[in-house]
Amino acid sequence: MLAFSYKEYGTPDVIEQVTLPQPIPKPNEVLIRIIATTVSADDWRARSLTMPKGLSLMGRLVFGLRGPRKPILGTEFSGVIAAVGAKVTRYQTGDAAIGFPGAAFGAHAEFITMPADGKLTLKPDNIGFEHAAVIPFGSTTAYALLVNKAKLQAGESVLINGASGSVGSACVQIAKHLDAHVTAICSGGNVEMVRGLGADHVIDYRTQDVIETGTQYNMVVDTVGTLPWAQAKHAIQEGGKMVLIAGKTSDMLLGGLKARLAGKTMVGGVASEHRDILEAVVKLAERGVLQPVIDRSYAFDDMKAAHAHVDTGRKKGNVVVRVAEQPAVSNVA
Repeated sequence: MLAFSYKEYGTPDVIEQVTLPQPIPKPNEVLIRIIATTVSADDWRARSLTMPKGLSLMGRLVFGLRGPRKPILGTEFSGVIAAVGAKVTRYQTGDAAIGFPGAAFGAHAEFITMPADGKLTLKPDNIGFEHAAVIPFGSTTAYALLVNKAKLQAGESVLINGASGSVGSACVQIAKHLDAHVTAICSGGNVEMVRGLGADHVIDYRTQDVIETGTQYNMVVDTVGTLPWAQAKHAIQEGGKMVLIAGKTSDMLLGGLKARLAGKTMVGGVASEHRDILEAVVKLAERGVLQPVIDRSYAFDDMKAAHAHVDTGRKKGNVVVRVAEQPAVSNVA
């Protein structure tokens, strides 16, 4: 099978197309022919080893001290099950599926194996393969932190920084689904898109003050690391919360203490990749509550170009890579 692999950290040029043996599923695994995958923020971070200041060594410990521990990137995908292991009863050959290898990576390839009881679920018929592929990464992060950890409630006000990205666009939609009042921060070119996702108010960070004098929220969410605690705390009500999805090293390490001293709460940490969360966001997408945002779609051979676009830091929503042609069979369309 064809796959994209890398042996050293760096620019998209470190990625190369390679030919590898097609994986064979174990008794409790399924083999999936990947139809679409993405280049996510985790792919960018793992490939470039771009880490917050002071965490370079931690990055190497996570991704590989002397070189990449996981040579094939790709955190999410949609595809069709090509074979099932002898003990698998949950799926059958021909099923369309959505998978979330997450930190295990491996989706930048024509085939992948996944545990049948792992982060895998059936693809709804009303969601195309490209849109299905972009659901797991951003949506599960948003759901795990806003719903499960921060416990955002109906009627609460929330400020979302980085609202046009993969995680941010999902945060806007999930917050609105919870009946929160959403103020979103993005660049002027993305204002209408973010408003269309449900934001009640949008701030263009290039022309407006992100933290407006006298305006406070029940919750502030930073998805991109450009709204440090020192600035965000002024916009959080007494007893309110900050959700730190990306941020400064000092905030990630000491944010909880800083927040408590100010009578507030810092919510952060690694988002859960549990299958229950994947199934929850897929159901929201099936109902039309969550509409995955696609910025650009690339052919498999253009994987480097897809990575290069993510490197610009200007993507809107998600970047898709089409690995194979979409099946014409109706039950996997």
